[in-house]
Amino acid sequence: MPLSEEELRLLEQMERALSEEDPKFASTLRGSSFRRAARQRAIFAGVVFLGGVALLMTGAVTELVLVAVGGFLVMLASATYALSALRSRPAPH
Repeated sequence: MPLSEEELRLLEQMERALSEEDPKFASTLRGSSFRRAARQRAIFAGVVFLGGVALLMTGAVTELVLVAVGGFLVMLASATYALSALRSRPAPH
């Protein structure tokens, strides 16, 4: 159930007040370490994706269909992993 305009305004005020009173605690609640971990997983997935592209191209040039299909599957798996890493949210405390 979405929040009303009034509830959103009150939530923003509370968030601002918390940030002013205890910035370190507010940063922890925002999940900056979670975002960093998600970014690292996304970068890892990008590197693996490039490896999949290399496999796909190698399979295409050498006409080895299994290598090309393997490269495509690596690309697909890494793209799925990257999207799940970027879309996931931290668990509420």
